[in-house]
Amino acid sequence: MAGTPFIVRRDHSPSLTQLAQIAERTDAELGALFGVEINKWSAVDVALIPPLEALRGLVLNGGKRLRPAFCQWGFDAVGGDNSEGPTAASLADVRCALELLHAFALAHDDVMDDSASRRGIPTTHVEWTQRHRDEGWSGESRRFGESVAILVGDLGHTLANRLVAGKPPEVLAVWGELETELMLGQYLDIVGTAAGAVSEATARRVAQLKSGRYTVARPLELGVALAGANVMSPALADYGESVGLAFQLRDDILGVFGSEDMTGKPVGDDLREGKPTALVAIARQRATPKQMTVLDRVGDIRDDDDVAMIQQVLEATGARDETEQLIGSLTDTGVDALTASGVNLDPDTTAVLAEFAAILATRSS
Repeated sequence: MAGTPFIVRRDHSPSLTQLAQIAERTDAELGALFGVEINKWSAVDVALIPPLEALRGLVLNGGKRLRPAFCQWGFDAVGGDNSEGPTAASLADVRCALELLHAFALAHDDVMDDSASRRGIPTTHVEWTQRHRDEGWSGESRRFGESVAILVGDLGHTLANRLVAGKPPEVLAVWGELETELMLGQYLDIVGTAAGAVSEATARRVAQLKSGRYTVARPLELGVALAGANVMSPALADYGESVGLAFQLRDDILGVFGSEDMTGKPVGDDLREGKPTALVAIARQRATPKQMTVLDRVGDIRDDDDVAMIQQVLEATGARDETEQLIGSLTDTGVDALTASGVNLDPDTTAVLAEFAAILATRSS
């Protein structure tokens, strides 16, 4: 199954066309990988197949393939050779590894957040909790479901690292940074959720480490390294940092105001989970004492009325507008970095990256 298309539509859009093509290739490569793994382990014991199938479902049932796309575009931007051969094979491996690592992060994140659904279907731990109940197995159903989900995520991480093993040192160095940033960003997210309130600076750091850099900047850098370039150009680096943060800030808005039909998650889910977002941090800076009592319900929501009241405060304080303006500013900064005079990148890829930055900034899902 190809990645879920963006709600934003642009006729004759080169970036969306390329995204679809990269998604199709990556999905085919991932499908082949899972076919080999399932055949291999079914010969050992058919009881080993369910976690592999759960991982396959998490990877292939939806997703936009943003990380493989940015990896490909980083490779293309510095003139990487796409002809058949070892370099193209390595690029395919890393594209797949990024999606497997993403599945690892999603499975664990859903357990940490106790999320009931993702992409409109039950999360891995919820599905396996219910299976435990249906089978009448011994022990605690919830604990069993979470344990299986953690192992499914770990399996994704293991397969991702196997694909990356043996790649050039420059690639491995970027991969290591990406993994570490992801884990530390997730830690800050957990701490911020538990604390109940964080500064805007901390919220931005969480957004950058946990999602922005891992979605845009590091995949671009991986593509550059795979192409044989020793250093990522300042233009691509600035683009990756700015557009990556804009991407996550848009996610924060969708997590509060987005439609469940488009996001695949309940409206206001980030408010229920108490996510430490810049959106909420800005509102706290501006809130009156009365508004602050409403914001204090973030992470402790009783019903949909609480969600609606918090949404109203986020609007009334101007936090939503300010976040929208920040998304626009960051997107402009990223695109300006690519189009500045003296930037020596492939012009066609530069145009695709510039267009795609605008699509990410204005998406509805």
